[in-house]
Amino acid sequence: METIRKINDELAIAGQILPEQLKQLAEQGFKSVLNLRSPDEQGFSSNEQQQAESFGLCYANVPAQMESIDGESATFVLQYINELPKPELVHCENGALAAVMVLMHIAIRQGDTVNQAFERVEQLGLFKKYGR
Repeated sequence: METIRKINDELAIAGQILPEQLKQLAEQGFKSVLNLRSPDEQGFSSNEQQQAESFGLCYANVPAQMESIDGESATFVLQYINELPKPELVHCENGALAAVMVLMHIAIRQGDTVNQAFERVEQLGLFKKYGR
């Protein structure tokens, strides 16, 4: 079972989650799930939205790729992180992009611009593994 890592009282991250974890999230008080996976990725759960909503969770799928994320696409993902009800789980294939986006969200909430937050994540070396 994929580990869900709580970042703060509002946000948690994970890699691909299992259907039974959606029920657990709802039971633990989570209000929403943001899936950053693309439907054409291997292992993408095509019925995750239906399952999440059946447990009362708000759900959004905003496909993003670590290799191609830029300021514009990051802004789009960050908008969803801001708008979805909290507490919220952000997940992707292995949790790395979810972690990057949550770190950017926190940096922006602390006063950074999107570009500053993006640069901060780059300086931390979080993109190097992905050829950026």
